[in-house]
Amino acid sequence: QVQLVESGGGLVQAGGSLRLSCAASGRTFSSRAMGWFRQVPGKAREFVVAESWTGGSTYSADSVKGRFGISRDNAKNTLYLQMNSLKPEDTAVYYCAARAAYYNGRYTDEDTYAYWGQGTQVTVSS
Repeated sequence: QVQLVESGGGLVQAGGSLRLSCAASGRTFSSRAMGWFRQVPGKAREFVVAESWTGGSTYSADSVKGRFGISRDNAKNTLYLQMNSLKPEDTAVYYCAARAAYYNGRYTDEDTYAYWGQGTQVTVSS
């Protein structure tokens, strides 16, 4: 079992930056591909960015390419989402997600993620 706890959300002006953190429990963090998704009320949850379990590959939604970056610190069991040049349309609840150990492929598909955090609100004002 893996528990994920996001933090770092808040209110920021357009053009600003935020860094979200996701603290993971357990000793298998380094063997899990991880991802970030977001959801706006009334809309389906959407893929934002993901990283393979080796950390060697990252995948980003077109809407955030060049602005958002994913990284991890395996020693701290923590995943990060660095968000730069934020836009009002980035406003959403952001979720951290973990996959089964050593599971590769289909990173954009939320059904392939086994564990989810509770989410953290990010609001970007214009």
